[in-house]
Amino acid sequence: MPRKRKHCQRAAPPQLAAGTPVVARAGSGCRIQLGRRTRSPAYFPFSFLPVDCQLHVFSFLSEVEKCTAALVCEAWSKLIRTPRLWRVADFMRLGAFQSGMDLVLVSAREFERWKEWVHQYAYHLTSRSASLLVLRASFDLGDQKTKWADFLSRFLDSVHCGELQELELNWTLTHLEPPDFYPPGTCSMTQVSLTKMDQISNFQTLLEKFIQRSPKLTRMKLPFDWSAYSVAMLTQFQQLHTLELKYFWSFKGVCPEIMQDLTKALPNLKTLILHVLVPVKDLGISYSLESRSLEYLDVSQSRGLVFCHLDLPSLRVLRIKKTVRGIILNRRTRLALQSRWSCLYSLLRSGTPNLRVFNNQVLLPHWREQTYKELNALLLQSCYCVQHSDTWLL
Repeated sequence: MPRKRKHCQRAAPPQLAAGTPVVARAGSGCRIQLGRRTRSPAYFPFSFLPVDCQLHVFSFLSEVEKCTAALVCEAWSKLIRTPRLWRVADFMRLGAFQSGMDLVLVSAREFERWKEWVHQYAYHLTSRSASLLVLRASFDLGDQKTKWADFLSRFLDSVHCGELQELELNWTLTHLEPPDFYPPGTCSMTQVSLTKMDQISNFQTLLEKFIQRSPKLTRMKLPFDWSAYSVAMLTQFQQLHTLELKYFWSFKGVCPEIMQDLTKALPNLKTLILHVLVPVKDLGISYSLESRSLEYLDVSQSRGLVFCHLDLPSLRVLRIKKTVRGIILNRRTRLALQSRWSCLYSLLRSGTPNLRVFNNQVLLPHWREQTYKELNALLLQSCYCVQHSDTWLL
């Protein structure tokens, strides 16, 4: 007779009580709460995951949360110290800082407290051998008392910067510094000029370090002095695709040839934002821009910036605005000056064949063949030529 098979009954999993949190074991005595179900507690062996997966989970935590997680157990503390979990160094994100403001009114005591935090934050990142992707800072590199230039240089030497991609550096202003930090009478024009020279010198030294340590930079936002040496160094960042340059000093002009050299030498540049303030002494100078890759150009915050030539075959978006600077000229002088300036419409027709958006307005398909009412209104707001400007003020 055939033998009867014995039926084996597996023990049924214990039922979970409603509302009981489900947790996962993170290692020796460590648990992660995953959520709530309607059954009894279950455990997920977090420590059995590959290290890369564990690091990926931790990468979603904020800096404060990562520091808290490091206190859970020795295994987590070791993981949290992995350099690639510390990708951002943002010396402008705490305190009374408000996005979009260059100056925040604080007391001298608050400023000293912020400086103490800066050094603690730098030590926190260097002790973890941070591998940075983003660096944001605002320090007056001409400050001989606090020596922010030396501080930044030491910080860059203490962390990994080979993969740094985004740099936002205001090297002319110390973040949160009170406006009355320097006593009255100590900031003469001579002293200001010397400070500006110190700022430029220290900025160029720092830029040299970035060339050596961070050749993969793709985004930059910083004040720029437009000296030939600074431009030559900036052109060495061949992977730049987004560049925002603010004016450095109201008395510092921009050489047209240098501006043209910069845009021609960056083969991957897609977005360019320029804040150029042309001094009154340079009134009448016009500029050329050439780039095979540039797709977005914003010069709407510039003052006195007039173009004489555009060769931007990939440009799709342009923002430009004419600024009335309050310079009163008689008609003869004004006409002599404006007659040297090309009409922006002519420059756009010949130099931007793929332009689609002009000052946030989509252009009609036939805009190059014939102007229309809306386009004329845009030109009146942005072109300095005689045809589009009949004011006595420049």
